[in-house]
Amino acid sequence: MPAATAPFEAPGSRAETEEGEAFTPRFDANGLIACIAVDAGDGRVLMLAHMNAQALARTLETGEAWYWSRSRGELWHKGATSGQIQRIVEIRADCDQDALLLRVRVGGDGGCCHTGRRDCFYRVVAFEPASGRARLRHAAS
Repeated sequence: MPAATAPFEAPGSRAETEEGEAFTPRFDANGLIACIAVDAGDGRVLMLAHMNAQALARTLETGEAWYWSRSRGELWHKGATSGQIQRIVEIRADCDQDALLLRVRVGGDGGCCHTGRRDCFYRVVAFEPASGRARLRHAAS
C-alpha cells in the first residue's frame, strides 16, 4: 500500500488549487498521482507511471524520477538497474493538481520501456469499422 500523502499539504479551495502558488498534489483514493514523462529535448511522450507521496518527495529531493510500482507494490527509482535514470528538467502540475508532467533527460541508452524501446507508446489502436473490433499495430515511430 502506498504511503500517505504527507509531507504535502492538503489541497485548498478550487481557486487556490487552480491559481495559487501552493503545490498541493491531489493523490487518488489509493494514494497515487498519475505522471507522464516526456523527453525534455523533443517532447516525445515516453511513459505513464504513478507516484505516491514518498516517490514524489524523493523525486523533488534527488532531481531524479521515482515512481510507485503498482504491479510490484514498491518504490521504484527509474533506471536504477537499467541505467535509464530520468533526470528531471521540469515538473508541471495540471490545473487541479491530480496529474503531473515530468520533462526528463534519460540516461543510459535513452530508452524508457521495459521492452527495450525508447518509449512505452509503440503501438497504435486501429479501429476496424466493418468488424467493430479494435486491434493493435506497431507505430511507424
